[in-house]
Amino acid sequence: MKTAAISDIHGNLLALDAVLADIAARGADLIVNLGDILSGPLLPAETAERLMALDLPTISGNHERQVLTMDPAEMGASDRYAFDAITEGQRHWLAGLSPVLRPTQDVFLCHATPHNDVDCYLEDIVDGELRPATLASIEQRTGTCDASLILCGHSHIPRLARLSSGQIIVNPGSVGIQAYEGHHPSPHTVEIGSPHARYALSEQSPAGWTVEFVAVPYDWITASHLARQRARPDWDRALRTGYVRAPSPRT
Repeated sequence: MKTAAISDIHGNLLALDAVLADIAARGADLIVNLGDILSGPLLPAETAERLMALDLPTISGNHERQVLTMDPAEMGASDRYAFDAITEGQRHWLAGLSPVLRPTQDVFLCHATPHNDVDCYLEDIVDGELRPATLASIEQRTGTCDASLILCGHSHIPRLARLSSGQIIVNPGSVGIQAYEGHHPSPHTVEIGSPHARYALSEQSPAGWTVEFVAVPYDWITASHLARQRARPDWDRALRTGYVRAPSPRT
């Protein structure tokens, strides 16, 4: 069975539609959505409408929890934009999402780790950057989860790790935004380096799991213009370049 994993859409419907079209062209038996679905200054309500109609196996991320439980006055700008934009029906859909899911015996879905929605699974913060985590750290975060394929998101960094048990952990990267400045558990920067929308395909064979990371072009200029209209220059830059700060031109 071929599984397509999408994650961290963040209300970027243009990127989502491009990814879904690419998945349809390549073929997949199952598409799963790993959370952080709507928060951002783009098209949260329209993204929710699209996904609700598809009815994919979907879990919640930290941003869903924040939109549903935080005082709006204390929300960050991305959560607050989504909170104000979505309908009551869409809010009810978010509230019904589970933080983890096992759509098949071999596949387990979590947003960050199997046990929480805010700690990066495959990375540690070192000098303000997310670096690959040690095998010991990843196995400790896995705990008793015994699925042969664990799919996670949250960090926006496409990455694969193999545990000593033979289990495979895959982060498909982000559909919607390729650079950001994070704050938990300490300040850090993530820059993927290009604006392409990301997802991953995983397929099981007698030899084990084959994993393909896919980067999809889409109309990121229109997406960045939307962010600029919403007074979000940080998203404008990240959507256009894949960097928090635009690379300096060559001299």
